[in-house]
Formats: sequence, structure tokens, C-alpha cells
Amino acid sequence: MARKQRHEEHENHERWLVSYADFITLLFAFFVVMYAISSVNEGKYKVLSNALVDAFKQPQTSAPKVQLDNQAIKGAPPKLMVIPAPSTLPNNPKLEEQAQKMRGMAGDLRQSLGSLIDQGKVKVTQSKRGIAVEISDSILFDTGRADLQISSQEALLAIASLVQNSDNLIQVEGHTDNQPIRAGQFPSNWELSAARAASVVRLFEQAGVAPQRMAAIGFGEFRPMDTNDQVQGRAKNRRVTLNILADNKDEVAILPNGQ
Repeated sequence: MARKQRHEEHENHERWLVSYADFITLLFAFFVVMYAISSVNEGKYKVLSNALVDAFKQPQTSAPKVQLDNQAIKGAPPKLMVIPAPSTLPNNPKLEEQAQKMRGMAGDLRQSLGSLIDQGKVKVTQSKRGIAVEISDSILFDTGRADLQISSQEALLAIASLVQNSDNLIQVEGHTDNQPIRAGQFPSNWELSAARAASVVRLFEQAGVAPQRMAAIGFGEFRPMDTNDQVQGRAKNRRVTLNILADNKDEVAILPNGQ
């Protein structure tokens, strides 16, 4: 009996393509997943985050405990603690007395010089520095001169009588306009303004004001109140100012020696 001839099986040399295709597919899926993770939709992420937060929130089932006087009271409304406003620090009696004294002196000066104030010849002002009495030179001196007019002495003596019994320092300032002095004994407005201030100081000393409380200062034309371009402005600049200082301490600062 004849034997059947066996067909020789053909060896498949392309089986590696199947494994390679599987590997490529997995690699593609890996990169797709990585790309999806790297490009997060911010809007959707916020929606998801809010949804998770709301889901895990636990509703409050009991009223909060309030601690009052070391006792825990459940459900009691919180007690408001009222903190009192800090009390105003007491005023320094000495400073208050000094301020009251200056206010009274300013009132007396306004009353005594009322007619001249109404005419615009005198102005009385008060500040933390003290009291300032500004007097127009037209009622004190003749043009280019430093001798006090007889008619002006009455007003100045009234001021002197109000300040002679106090211990406040008094600075008398002389001011002029910018017009040069063409003749006379004063070479410039410096000397004229200083001499006018000295004339007032001398009258105050004769009226009984202690000389060690006073100082005469000449500013010349260099501290104007108004413009010097017009007649009215120059008239305002020609003045004598009496500064009655609130602080009666004439302190001197000692500078350290240079190294």
C-alpha cells in the first residue's frame, strides 16, 4: 500500500510583524494619554473641582458653642465684647494755663487796639508760637526815620502795660519796602528796620517791661507781606511786628566740638 506524501509546512518568517504592530499600537495609546493629561481644560477642571468640594462638604447640624465666662453654652448667640475707647490723656495743667493766659492777653490787645484794628492799621493774630501784633509804620514813623511819632506812643504804651507783668519773651521786628534810602542817617533798609525795632524796645523798657525779655530784629525789605510793585503793597510791607512768644524759655543749644 502506497504511503501518502506529507506536505512540508512552510515556515512563516513574518510573525514579528504582529508583535511589532501591537507594540506600535500600545506606544500610540501611551502618547495619546500623555497628551490628554498635559492639556487640561481649565474650565472643566474648575467645574469638577467645585463639584467635588460641594459633594464633600458636611452640613452643620449643630449650633456653634460660645464660650462665656468659662462656660460652654450650646446654641447661644455670640456675645459682643465692647472695647471702651481709650480715654483722652489729661492735658498738661501748665500748658493749659499758659494757653488760657495767651488767649486772655490776645483778647485784651484786641480790645485795647480796637479803633486801630478797625482802621486797618493794626492786626492781632494768635498761633501756637504766640501773639503777633502787626503795626503799620504810617502811625509810628515818618518816612526814612526811626523816631517814634508822639501820636503813636499812646498805642504802644497800651501794649506795654498789658505785657509788662508777664514773663513772655518779646521779639520786635522792623520791616521796610524795597525802596532805597536816598538821604538820611541810614545807609540801607537794614539799618532803618533795626533802628525802628530798637525804638519800640526802648519805649517798652521805659514803660517798665524788663529789657532781658526783649529783642530788636531788623529784616529790612526781605520778608515782605505783599508785592513791592504797587503803592498799596509797599505800604503793607512797611511795618513793625511785636511777637509775644508763648514759650518763655530762651534755650541755647550747645553744639558738640568737632572731631
